[in-house]
Amino acid sequence: MRRRTFLSTLPAGALLAGATAATAAGAPSPAAARPRQAAPADPFAGVGPGNRNSGVQFVGRSTVWGQHGAAATAHPRATLIGIDTLRRGGSAIDAAIAINAALGFLEPTGNGIGGDAFCLMWDPAQRKVVGFNGSGNSPRGLSLETARSRKAEDGYLPPYGAVTVNVPGTVDAWWSAHQRYGKLPWADVLLPVAELCEEGVPMPQLIAWYLQRNMANFDRRAAIIEENDNRKRVYAPGGRTPAVGEVFANPDLGRTYRMIAEGGRDAFYEGPIADHIERYFRRIGGWMTRADMAPHRTEWVEPIRTDYRGVDVYGLGPNTQGLSTNQILNICERFDLKGMGFQSAASIHHQAEAKRLAFEDRAKWFADERFSRTPVEYLNSKAYAAERAALIRPDRVMDRAFPGDAPTQGDTTYFSVADRDGMMVSWIQSNYRGMGSGLVPDGPDGSTLGFMFQDRGELFNLADGHPNVYAPGKRPFHTIIPGFACKYGEPWMAMGVMGGGMQPQGQAQIIINMVDYGLDPQEAGDAPRWQHEGSSEPTGHPAEGVGVLHLETGVPAASKAQLAAMGWVLGGPNGGFGGYQNVVRQVNGRGPWTYGAASEMRKDGLALAY
Repeated sequence: MRRRTFLSTLPAGALLAGATAATAAGAPSPAAARPRQAAPADPFAGVGPGNRNSGVQFVGRSTVWGQHGAAATAHPRATLIGIDTLRRGGSAIDAAIAINAALGFLEPTGNGIGGDAFCLMWDPAQRKVVGFNGSGNSPRGLSLETARSRKAEDGYLPPYGAVTVNVPGTVDAWWSAHQRYGKLPWADVLLPVAELCEEGVPMPQLIAWYLQRNMANFDRRAAIIEENDNRKRVYAPGGRTPAVGEVFANPDLGRTYRMIAEGGRDAFYEGPIADHIERYFRRIGGWMTRADMAPHRTEWVEPIRTDYRGVDVYGLGPNTQGLSTNQILNICERFDLKGMGFQSAASIHHQAEAKRLAFEDRAKWFADERFSRTPVEYLNSKAYAAERAALIRPDRVMDRAFPGDAPTQGDTTYFSVADRDGMMVSWIQSNYRGMGSGLVPDGPDGSTLGFMFQDRGELFNLADGHPNVYAPGKRPFHTIIPGFACKYGEPWMAMGVMGGGMQPQGQAQIIINMVDYGLDPQEAGDAPRWQHEGSSEPTGHPAEGVGVLHLETGVPAASKAQLAAMGWVLGGPNGGFGGYQNVVRQVNGRGPWTYGAASEMRKDGLALAY
């Protein structure tokens, strides 16, 4: 997605040093009442990383290795909960559910049970990759005419408020996955997380930063959000968001988790939680009802696959953008990226042009398959990739990228986890646009339910005839995609890179870094990234010329100069390079296979294995 839909919560230079952690988290100080002064110069400008005795020098830490299980998440406590669940005898799915529930509390800026979930996993019993689509429908009482009446000044659906809320799919995804693959009792998976919500944890640096800015954005757009008090009670108790190191608790969410632990998915979709949700939307003038929620079910789907230089890469089809990763890789396979050189202008140029071509197809075709069929087989084919690759000029950026003529047929969290039985899970879950719609539902006795609804409905198109046009009971285009890859018929890695339209770009870069350039999981994630913005969007937003190619600081200066000479409009770090986690399985010549886990230096995360 473009800056409007992903980076609206991220000011320029989001991840650059400059402000203190306490200020970034909104901590009060005597200076708070004084006029804002210019930020002081960064005292650490120009200082690079220290030196490592082994491996490439840009890496901040080593891949961690273990034999019995592994987990990589965006928060250390979530990783510990996952490892603890595995050590108590849980499956990788049990651990994934516990991690996701924990992250809904620990990292509310990226996910929660008000959003949707998607998964790819290696099922060791079936010896295959399986997946599910856990996205929910739009309310049946919300018509296209009404949705159009709520459009923003730019003619598209607004970023916040009840018109953007779809049925949350996450809790049913937990239930459906647990019914198939769980080992621990359902309540034993969730109750430790409920206790964590009630006990509280210290706030880490980046999540504190994101939380303060999300709440500030809600405050700026409060007029389009039907109700604003509940979110402030949950996420800004006492009038401000928690500072770095301060203990943050969410007992309302803990109470909700206890209801789900006791009553299963029905408590959320057909029981007391659904009743609270319906009453809340009736109170604020929204559309979601118990009747919308009760029939929701997770859809188990057959993943799409492509071969990239001998590696089988899997993704989920529309309504997600998983096909875009495959298309980028299929096009890149036509070129000798290894011979071009790591982080060279030629390599980045060809990767970014492949992204531009793939995203024009994404804008034209991707939608809920129950309403409009996407020609997946054709768009995923090597023959089509060859046609698209021929459009790329080696020394000059394309003036404009167009979608292909395929035949017609009728902010996020990511984590990886694996267990001792060989099950590997790649799981992604999001509220979209950071925290979501701004709406936190009422709970019992004057409390709240402790979570925010997603605003994924913003990604519908309002134009008649477009595959992604809004309709009641329809799933919108989805950006969140898990990733999975196999080698020689065996599972290789469960990985993902969260962050809107960065996800296919990031997944492709990880695969390329490991396959073409031989980097290990941590090296592949710590390597400098590129991100292209300005392609056409499934919402109807048109392409913006050649767009902007953002490059992280570590991209060599010579490469930046050559890319500019090719005609690229370059941008610097913008905070939108995603959040990466990975668990790989390594087959060893001597002894059993082992797991390697890597986490994201751009997040507060942690990878552990045992």
